[in-house]
Amino acid sequence: MLFLSIIIPVRNEEQHIAEVLDRLLEQDYGADKFEILVVDGSSTDNTTEIVRKYVEQYPLNPLIRLFENPKRLSSAARNIGIEHAHGDFVLIIDGHCLIENREMLKNIDTAFEKSQADCLGRPQPLEMFGASTLQWAIAFARRSPLGHHPDSLIYSGQAQFSPAISVAVAYRKKVFETVGKFDETFDACEDVELNHRIDNANLICYFDPAIAVHYVPRKTLTGLLFQMNRYGRGRVKLFRKHRETFSLKSFGLGFFVLGIILGLLFCWLHPVLLGIYVSVLIFYFSAVLLESLRIAMLNRRFAILFLLPIVFATIHFGFGFGVLREFISKGHKGQKGL
Repeated sequence: MLFLSIIIPVRNEEQHIAEVLDRLLEQDYGADKFEILVVDGSSTDNTTEIVRKYVEQYPLNPLIRLFENPKRLSSAARNIGIEHAHGDFVLIIDGHCLIENREMLKNIDTAFEKSQADCLGRPQPLEMFGASTLQWAIAFARRSPLGHHPDSLIYSGQAQFSPAISVAVAYRKKVFETVGKFDETFDACEDVELNHRIDNANLICYFDPAIAVHYVPRKTLTGLLFQMNRYGRGRVKLFRKHRETFSLKSFGLGFFVLGIILGLLFCWLHPVLLGIYVSVLIFYFSAVLLESLRIAMLNRRFAILFLLPIVFATIHFGFGFGVLREFISKGHKGQKGL
C-alpha cells in the first residue's frame, strides 16, 4: 500500500474544509499510509481555526499538518506541500471539492500499481444534488461540448492512458525532480502548465474515473464569470511560456469576443460588413439556443431552458474577455504578447 501525501491548498474555505477533511479521514485506507497537508493562503475567515482543531486531534501522529502560504497563490501552496511531503506519491485536493467515494485513496493506490504511470488524472464533474435552478443550468452547460475545452477529459467516464495536461492531479514525487514544481508566477492554470511539462517530458498519465471528485457549481452568474475570466487569463499565461500551446480551441473565444467588439464598431461602415456581423450573431445564438433546447429535453429539466443561453454566454464571454484582458494588460506593461 502506497504512502500518499494529500496536499490541500486553501484560502477562505470555512464552509467546506471540515467536510473535505472528514471525507478523507473516513477513507477505507490505513491511517498510517497517508498524511494531509493543508496549506493556507492567509485566510480571513475561520479556515485555519477549523483546521487546527483537526491537527490537535493527532498530536502524536501528525496525520494532518497546517502550513502558511504568504504568497496566497495556489501554485505556491502546492509547492509548499510538495516540499514538506513525506510520501513518494502526491495527491492534490481542493478545499471545496466533494469526495463521495470512501475507496478513492485505495483506487489511487490500485491505479498507480496497475498502470505504472507517472501521474494519474481524474474526472471532476459538477455535483448537482440540492442545487438551485441556476446551478443545474451551469452544471449541464459545463458538461456540454459548448461549455468546456473540447480536448478535456474531466467529464469522461472511460479509464485510459491520456495526456496529462488537462487531468493530472496525483503524481509520483520523482516527477517534480524531472520537470520541476509548479510555476509560482501563475495564479491560474498552474496545474495545466505543470502537466504540459509532464507531457513534454514523455511521462505517462493514466486517467481513472474511480478516483473522481465532484465540485459544486457556482451559485451566481458573477461567480461563474469570474471563474471563466481567470481560466481565460491562465490560458494566455500558458501560451506566453509555452508558445506551442496556441490553438484555436484554446483561444477561439478570445477571437470571437474581439470580433464582436470590432464588428460593433465597424459594421456600420458598409452594408456587407453589417450583414456578416448579423449573420455571425444569428449563427452563434442559434447554436446556443439549439444546444440549450437539446439539454433541457434530454434531461427533462425545462425550468433551465431559459437560463442556459445566459449561462453559455457567461461562459463564452467570460473566458473570451479573460483572454483579451491578459493580452492587453501584459502588452500595456511592455511584456510580450501575441
